[in-house]
Amino acid sequence: MAASTSMVPVAVTAAVAPVLSINSDFSDLREIKKQLLLIAGLTRERGLLHSSKWSAELAFSLPALPLAELQPPPPITEEDAQDMDAYTLAKAYFDVKEYDRAAHFLHGCNSKKAYFLYMYSRYLSGEKKKDDETVDSLGPLEKGQVKNEALRELRVELSKKHQARELDGFGLYLYGVVLRKLDLVKEAIDVFVEATHVLPLHWGAWLELCNLITDKEMLKFLSLPDTWMKEFFLAHIYTELQLIEEALQKYQNLIDVGFSKSSYIVSQIAVAYHNIRDIDKALSIFNELRKQDPYRIENMDTFSNLLYVRSMKSELSYLAHNLCEIDKYRVETCCVIGNYYSLRSQHEKAALYFQRALKLNPRYLGAWTLMGHEYMEMKNTSAAIQAYRHAIEVNKRDYRAWYGLGQTYEILKMPFYCLYYYRRAHQLRPNDSRMLVALGECYEKLNQLVEAKKEIVEHLEESTAFRYLAQYYFKCKLWDEASTCAQKCCAFNDTREEGKALLRQILQLRNQGETPTTEVPAPFFLPASLSANNTPTRRVSPLNLSSVTP
Repeated sequence: MAASTSMVPVAVTAAVAPVLSINSDFSDLREIKKQLLLIAGLTRERGLLHSSKWSAELAFSLPALPLAELQPPPPITEEDAQDMDAYTLAKAYFDVKEYDRAAHFLHGCNSKKAYFLYMYSRYLSGEKKKDDETVDSLGPLEKGQVKNEALRELRVELSKKHQARELDGFGLYLYGVVLRKLDLVKEAIDVFVEATHVLPLHWGAWLELCNLITDKEMLKFLSLPDTWMKEFFLAHIYTELQLIEEALQKYQNLIDVGFSKSSYIVSQIAVAYHNIRDIDKALSIFNELRKQDPYRIENMDTFSNLLYVRSMKSELSYLAHNLCEIDKYRVETCCVIGNYYSLRSQHEKAALYFQRALKLNPRYLGAWTLMGHEYMEMKNTSAAIQAYRHAIEVNKRDYRAWYGLGQTYEILKMPFYCLYYYRRAHQLRPNDSRMLVALGECYEKLNQLVEAKKEIVEHLEESTAFRYLAQYYFKCKLWDEASTCAQKCCAFNDTREEGKALLRQILQLRNQGETPTTEVPAPFFLPASLSANNTPTRRVSPLNLSSVTP
């Protein structure tokens, strides 16, 4: 998908434009710190608190600036001066979530800042009413049926401003959000790309764009500005697309250029290791992060998933109590408590806390997937299916939800349905052995063993297939077959060392007199730990973690 943004309008006000120039690389960290402090203030003035927090945290990780280098705030324009009283009053109402009241006093204002807050207040008012109506009238599995009634009006007004080239970077961001909410994905991508050109310092626009990119090919066709912010975007999108090696390399580069103290980068690296199931590494990083930033709540639900998989009840209990003391009404806190109850096999209580999380944020992906798992544990397949479907509505890249749907339909003995969902999960995670195991089981039940073998050859690189088979035969104590596959691994650069290591282990075991197994192995695509006919019902962690090792 190509973004039609080769020519982007520069609609930033003349007074602000010069101080919003941005470096193309990391050669001047002092200048980058000035830019981060500036955008933190500008986003805060407009009520974009998450973007402001992100910029402030990143700025804090860089060395302090001397007084002589601190930048004054942008000069006030004539329009800003005329709207100052209305803006000041409205911002006070906005901060206490009186959005309609804020919009009322901003109506008719002409300055860019006041206009954005006017439109943003109307948008948030619609969102708040939608969420209130959802909580009051519908069950947690019916979310998504209620719409923000303000969206269409906002789209019409913002579209006119856009065509007249009167939207600054913040206005373009809001226009993109409205388009996304209306499921106009192509138009939203174009507008977000435009917003990154006009105001590349605004992290919110990059993050929204990230949520709409579904694969690496789509990413290649985007015309993005060549700035240092692009490196943070690429690291984030690589993590989201499960391109973990590329993501870790990007984050390492960011650490090397001077962001080693950034808690954001540290947490993202922990999430990346978590996604490739390097549990020990991820746990170590999260524990270190907790020492540096003990009141941090972001990503603690991910941390709790790691503790859940390792059955670390006391550590998970401590984390849940600690987060409750900090803020018990945060989405992440509810998910951590839900994981704690799930580990204690109190699935009704766990589902209740995931429902509470969704009342706080109906678009919180992890809560939908976790709730689906809990309904699976309670044998409520209908509710589990609805929960997983909602997770996919929030993010079609969530392989965990596709995999969960496959498991659910497998329990319902509907192999063609579960085959479809396992295939979708496998497309998103082509090198995850669990997806291959699930596909193999489906094909076996459908008597399509030839197709099951073909699946591995088509979707995996040859080296990865041999590595997987070598590991499987090794676990089955089939030394000859394992040696053959390990030797083939040695022919490929990416699996050579693993192949050599496995050959050494086999030789050592043979020298110790370890005898090969006499049991008839499962089909080669099906690890022995999952070779039973029954579908495993133990919850698979929602963030690519499993007690089953391939």
